Amino acid sequence: MSPGTLRAIRDGLAVAGLLFAAYLFAIVAPRAGTVGFDAFPYWSVDLEHPYARVAGEFGAFTYTPVAARAFAVASLLSWPAFWFAWTAILLGTIAWLGWRRALLVLAFPPVAVELYHGNIHLLLAAAIGLGLRYPAAWAFVLLTKVTPGIGLVWFAVRREWRSLGIALGVSGVIVAASLVVDARLWQEWIVDGLLPVAGADVSQPHIEIPLLIRLPAAAALVAWGGLTDRRWTIAAAAALALPVLWFSGFAILAAIPALDRLQPAATVGAE
Repeated sequence: MSPGTLRAIRDGLAVAGLLFAAYLFAIVAPRAGTVGFDAFPYWSVDLEHPYARVAGEFGAFTYTPVAARAFAVASLLSWPAFWFAWTAILLGTIAWLGWRRALLVLAFPPVAVELYHGNIHLLLAAAIGLGLRYPAAWAFVLLTKVTPGIGLVWFAVRREWRSLGIALGVSGVIVAASLVVDARLWQEWIVDGLLPVAGADVSQPHIEIPLLIRLPAAAALVAWGGLTDRRWTIAAAAALALPVLWFSGFAILAAIPALDRLQPAATVGAE
């Protein structure tokens, strides 16, 4: 297949993806009224009982107490103000992730669905992209969705112990400080937040492949990628290892352009 044909296919798919995004916001949103379904728990999280709702239920918050306390400040804004600010952050993240290919990232259907619902998968993609150069960014992954942190296997198989130590060390320090303040919330998170999700006790439509199958597969994928220098496997493994495999979760693959663009910490330190 000629380069011109491949370009035409790529451009056609990009246009179709952008039209899909426009359809979601112009047609589906006014009818369904579900814009911001996933962002609403971030705005409305109640630090007294953050895990009162189960995963998939409207308003359910399932991230760690560290994330719950960080998101609690969002309630200082009205819901419309938070939603517009949150969407602006996600759009800025798309621009940073894609850079010159930002429109192609926006045209990726899971990214459009992610914008519609307002989850954190794009922010996870940004943390993963930054994580090669600044390993501390992995703390955001480990303290929210947790299991996509399987991407850290990349550092392990490459024996980049300093980067692995920074990622785990920063996360550990934050967790230790949080345990002092929010020990009760950590207990509630394990029982009411972590276990139901790990058991796929989710009411919303998702891809029903058990985490116990996906997690070792994701570890094997990123281990192979680390040994063969294929950075894209970090994002692919993180998406595969999500606690619940939503369609919008594949928006984490938007990290791939940033992974290609940014130099790893080991390379920067060697200069």
